[in-house]
Amino acid sequence: MINTPNREFYPEIEPYNKGFFKTSELHNLYFEEVGNPQGKPVVFLHGGPGGGIHPDHRRFFDPKTYRIILFDQRGSGQSTPSAELRDNSTWDLVSDIEKLREFFKIENWVVFGGSWGSTLALAYAITHPERVKALVLRGIFLCRPSEIKWFYQEGASHIFPDVWDEYLKPIPVNERHDMVAAYYKRLTHADANIRLEAAKAWSKWEAATSRLYVDPKAVDEFDDPEYALSFARIECHYFTNNAFFKTNNWLLENVDKIRKIPGFIVQGRYDVVCPATSAWELHKAWPEAKFTIVADAGHAAAEPGTRSALIEATDACRSL
Repeated sequence: MINTPNREFYPEIEPYNKGFFKTSELHNLYFEEVGNPQGKPVVFLHGGPGGGIHPDHRRFFDPKTYRIILFDQRGSGQSTPSAELRDNSTWDLVSDIEKLREFFKIENWVVFGGSWGSTLALAYAITHPERVKALVLRGIFLCRPSEIKWFYQEGASHIFPDVWDEYLKPIPVNERHDMVAAYYKRLTHADANIRLEAAKAWSKWEAATSRLYVDPKAVDEFDDPEYALSFARIECHYFTNNAFFKTNNWLLENVDKIRKIPGFIVQGRYDVVCPATSAWELHKAWPEAKFTIVADAGHAAAEPGTRSALIEATDACRSL
């Protein structure tokens, strides 16, 4: 299905509740509640990993209908400690989502996730299918070695060769055969200056390739040292560890466990960060989910066609 953009964001809204939730001896998660306190619960899972939440993320949902819960994952955004890699895995995050659900006294909820958020949403739903009312997924990322190689080694480099040259700069020629390993070495280096140089280059590569039309303002946001460090360090940590999955294709291998959950898959046709092949494979494995290809979009959730399709999906979930 190809969609035509016609839906704007819901109006800007402030949280009616926010704070920190201690999820382990080490980690404290920042959270927000927005919308209707008696409404249908929905949890927003941000991208990255390491990306953090943004005020616009509150605006994909009808605030009169939904009780919207957003949180920064371990080491991300306002959660502490910032950029922390210890006790930070996919399964730690899946456990955190369950702890938050219990903390908020929610029986089950709609789960909304894009990019890495789609990975985490699928992992959570496969692990706790009885707790998921519906899945709304965008920019599908199955976190397989082939996807990591495409974006960080060779593939996207042929579409954005100018930006790729900037991504290469911190890495000596003799280490460029494995860019993720080379970056991990620098992002975990004892020298803070080396860590920051690598973090900014890693983060700007993703920012510059995330939209159909490059947004200089979005690229500049990734230049913030604290944001760049948490984003790049945590992403590289997960990708170095195969996202902590037991097999390379674990999500598709376990899709039968979510087959009865209502699902919505939204994918930009020209998504360079998470190419449409992964969304297509998920669609073929899970044909019961509604599948939307946005004809004129890249990776970013806020691009007009993608934004519209996501809001249409969350509106459809109101009656579930």
